[in-house]
Amino acid sequence: MTNPEVRALEPKALWNKFADLNAVPRPSKKEERVIQFMKDFGANLGLETLEDEVGNVIIRKPATKGMEDRKMVVMQSHLDMVHQKNADTDFDFDTQGIEMYVDGDWVRARGTTLGADNGLGVATIMAVLESTDIAHPAIEALFTIDEETGMTGAMGLKGGVLKGDILLNLDTEEDDEIGVGCAGGIDVTATRDYEVEPLEEGKTGYEITIKGLNGGHSGMDIIKGLGNANKLMNRMLFDGFENFGMRIASINGGSLRNAIPRESFAVIAVDTIQKDAFEFEFKALADAIKKEFKLLEANLDISFKETSAPVSVMELGVQEGLLKALYAAHNGVYRMSPDIEDLVETSNNIARVTVEKGNIEILCLTRSSVESSKTDLVNALRATFELIGCEVDASGDYPGWAPNMDSAILKVLVAKYKSLNNEEPVVAACHAGLECGILGQNYPGMDMISFGPTIKGAHSPDERASITSAQKYWDFVIEVLKDIPKK
Repeated sequence: MTNPEVRALEPKALWNKFADLNAVPRPSKKEERVIQFMKDFGANLGLETLEDEVGNVIIRKPATKGMEDRKMVVMQSHLDMVHQKNADTDFDFDTQGIEMYVDGDWVRARGTTLGADNGLGVATIMAVLESTDIAHPAIEALFTIDEETGMTGAMGLKGGVLKGDILLNLDTEEDDEIGVGCAGGIDVTATRDYEVEPLEEGKTGYEITIKGLNGGHSGMDIIKGLGNANKLMNRMLFDGFENFGMRIASINGGSLRNAIPRESFAVIAVDTIQKDAFEFEFKALADAIKKEFKLLEANLDISFKETSAPVSVMELGVQEGLLKALYAAHNGVYRMSPDIEDLVETSNNIARVTVEKGNIEILCLTRSSVESSKTDLVNALRATFELIGCEVDASGDYPGWAPNMDSAILKVLVAKYKSLNNEEPVVAACHAGLECGILGQNYPGMDMISFGPTIKGAHSPDERASITSAQKYWDFVIEVLKDIPKK
């Protein structure tokens, strides 16, 4: 049995289903195994189970006795998970299940993302479907695919497939929060080719490494001002170029669009005659940056090691333009919401920067709860990168979810939370992409709400799920299902 320590936790129904799910590799856009896993799960329970055209799985369960007069509920979570690991972790996400352990009140994974986002939501729905003692109305379990890299599952779900009146999205990451709105997003990609030039004689090569950053969710964590490995690497390279004529052979920074980049690597060359001065300046700037981030990024490491000089480097003019464009390109919070206190309205994450073999690629994820503000930031990025000759493509646009403070299911959840916890919940919109906004396009009359257990560090290897929160959340789910309004 995999992960026995986690399976022993309470509530066992939830944690055992989570352990079952985490044994199945489920990267975004490679969900074939987890789709089959869910279809087998539904079929083995004897429940109506179907897969739609894009790969979403829907399982229907009739109401329990005495609940037949309640509105049908859609319980929804996404099957895919963000795959991130530390550079020194040997792990194959395509073939291995997540290795979990208990650390005090937290469930963590060994050197990788945990998959609690949104695996705990999926496990919740599985446990309800399998239960014989939980009172609930008729349920449609909707398991969407590819939420993390494009929301293509939600986008591909056609109108008329779902029959439910109320949607419970289980993808919020604070157990005292009830989500009523979210940001939309768009992928911005800048690319261009460059000429590769042979490196002159008399150069010394270096490998530059930035690592140890927290990373995290590029929506929920963007407000924290955490270090972005791509921006920090560019700062180091810009300084080396300005002061020592440094030449770039390659850059490899960040990974997924929705993860704040934790690591970046570059191979560069400087005149050997300036070797000592370059190293002195590098260390001084690295120390200054670490001092700037000492409270936010205690484990930040900026280092270099001498290596063989590269055979070739990028052409000088393009290199200069790239360094200036990456310096100018906006990263982080662009605008705070004037309507909701402490809510980020618009932001950008410079998620991935690669320079190699004559090609530059820069991947960003721009988010906003206001369409016009999102367009404004996309235009600012497009202008910045087009000035250095890049082709800029904006794709994968998805809408936000506008709050409905008169929602009937919101009133149920607020009242139930207060009665269970003797305190008011936080009713809020979030600066992350939830599928509610997309689903609402084809199901405009559906009453939607989002909630979930406390999860920290999502989209990073520091992802962890609170054990006590999971119990609190599970009790909340059960009580909410008992109190669904009548038809």
